[in-house]
Amino acid sequence: MKIVVLAGGTSTERSVSITSGTMVCKALREKNHQAVLVDVFCGIDVKGNLEDVFAEEAYDIDKAAEYMHSFDAGLNEMIESRRRFFGPNVLELCEAADVVFLALHGANGEDGKVQATFDLLGIPYTGTGYLSSALAMDKSITKQFFRAHHVPTPNGVTLKKGQESEPLSGFGLELPVVVKPCCGGSSVGVYIAHTNEEYWQAMKDAFSYEPEVVVEEYIEGREFSVGVVDGKAYPIIEIAPIEGFYDYTNKYKAGATVDTCPAVLTEEQTKEMQKHAEDGAAALGIENYCRLDFMMRKDGRMYCLEANTLPGMTPTSLLPQEAQVLGISYSELCELLIQLSLRKRGNNA
Repeated sequence: MKIVVLAGGTSTERSVSITSGTMVCKALREKNHQAVLVDVFCGIDVKGNLEDVFAEEAYDIDKAAEYMHSFDAGLNEMIESRRRFFGPNVLELCEAADVVFLALHGANGEDGKVQATFDLLGIPYTGTGYLSSALAMDKSITKQFFRAHHVPTPNGVTLKKGQESEPLSGFGLELPVVVKPCCGGSSVGVYIAHTNEEYWQAMKDAFSYEPEVVVEEYIEGREFSVGVVDGKAYPIIEIAPIEGFYDYTNKYKAGATVDTCPAVLTEEQTKEMQKHAEDGAAALGIENYCRLDFMMRKDGRMYCLEANTLPGMTPTSLLPQEAQVLGISYSELCELLIQLSLRKRGNNA
């Protein structure tokens, strides 16, 4: 198949996205697909016919990734000077492909905007649709849907600038709390505040990313993640950071965490968490695949934090580790996600 692996973009997770896209593109090339790596915002320089891009046998994926990173330093200037989000030749190349593998993370990629555009243009893509993408991207809305569908989630509140001056007790909260941007990803801008001073600084820092933040009770305990593919939960993985919590650095730095899959849980706990993961994905209307994050207290009470509709596909990412336990290799997982998405949208290839 002719496949565009779409990565990069303008979010705070741009670098991670490029890493995911590079890995995916290499895996699809190993599967003999005509896969190409493209930056959704910065585009691609096409000399000649679009079809020639796919047919290039000596396609250099690492060189394509380097080309994408060459825009990093001047990205903010590009954003300010352009009205159009999609870069040169991006939509044309996606329309010429059999499917687009979305390796995007964060805003303008995982929030439903790209998905909605592709739906209108009739471009097949991996992952869930635009509406569930938008719902899952907003942590405040996610909490509302979890509560409505009896998926346990930490108590919390969404605040806009100015509201942080109100006492936490007025929101039914007390220190310590977790402060995070409402629509961020990869734990960018997430802070754990144990004192009032830390809380005010966390609010200031979180508001530097977005105009809305979520403040929720801090759940002390073990951290887990559960992939859900085609409505069924994958083996649970436990994440134990060597230092601090599972923030951006620990997510993507090799050796920063101890990942255990399958997680050491009782059979009852395993079934309960997997059921919550499946229910959480269903509550948000997520199709094809996603990953949900959990915390569990010492007494066994578990809480679903959020859903990721385009989970990372880097060397340290969690969904590939879970798939490996089932005997599904990285390249097989990429192939599975494509076939599943095409089948759901009635485009068999």
